[in-house]
Amino acid sequence: MTSTPRLSGRTGATDRVSFPALGTTAELLTTDASRTGIALTVLHSELAAIDAACSRFRGDSELARVNASAGTGRPVPVGALLAEAIEVAMRAARVTGGAVDPTVGPAAVALGYDVTFTRIARTGPAPRLRPAQGWRSIAWDPELRLVRLPAGAALDLGATAKALAADRAARAAAAAAGCGVLVNLGGDVSTAGPAPDGGWRIAVADDHAGPAGPHTPVVTVRSGGLATSGTAVRTWERGGRTVHHIVDPATGDSAPAVWRTVSVAAADCVDANTASTAAIVLGEGALDWLRETGLPARLAGVDGAVAYLNGWPLEQRQEAERKPDVLEGT
Repeated sequence: MTSTPRLSGRTGATDRVSFPALGTTAELLTTDASRTGIALTVLHSELAAIDAACSRFRGDSELARVNASAGTGRPVPVGALLAEAIEVAMRAARVTGGAVDPTVGPAAVALGYDVTFTRIARTGPAPRLRPAQGWRSIAWDPELRLVRLPAGAALDLGATAKALAADRAARAAAAAAGCGVLVNLGGDVSTAGPAPDGGWRIAVADDHAGPAGPHTPVVTVRSGGLATSGTAVRTWERGGRTVHHIVDPATGDSAPAVWRTVSVAAADCVDANTASTAAIVLGEGALDWLRETGLPARLAGVDGAVAYLNGWPLEQRQEAERKPDVLEGT
């Protein structure tokens, strides 16, 4: 993980630092500029720990060691952080009926997502699809922190580990700094501590790295997490067709592009990202499923239609005189 901070100064009542991390951009906002350094130290520590534990792109990560053991029949002991990440991933699979499944690792590799996104070959031959073996194939003992994978399996915690990192970092940074904190990891947003006056203003867009224009919808968050999953940004071509990074475990293929983006708010970023990812995989079935969760959601279809569920506010356009605190997207 590379992390050269870029201090971009104050935005309203907040102080902001951004830097590259986990193959995306990390942003830290605090409500007290004098405490930003303390919060930043905590954020760096959390990101380094999650990368060492959960990265499938590092040969020396703890997850790589677990994946290398697949088919040996031997349970592998794991550390506390990877155990937490596995437990979070297993819960995500359970509550989504398998739509978000940590055994999609081989499927992602078959689609060409075998390196960090910036290094993916943009074109290639048609993939041989590999449906996921399914989360129930994982032998997991949370008390002893032992995991055993069947032959051919590999864990990919990308759907939940980044959101977990955002939650852990926000909570730890707020506690250490004694002020309000917002952590944004490539569109996975988590807040902790007291929000600034008026709340955190978050612009919701396709791409967290793009500009927030005058027509970008803005929501206000005072606590919890917000996540956006999408099919339009992290794309490449295989066999003459466009594929993207959200895998349907049942088919091993990229999920059908029914929704361009799905944004969900929840009590924490893990739940928000679990729901937004599941909605992309569920496609047309996402509306009924999300309604049942009760989580506020915004679904933007590839046809341009937008659906609002469970109290998500109708579009509030960005005010020219007041910029959003952060741009949130995939």
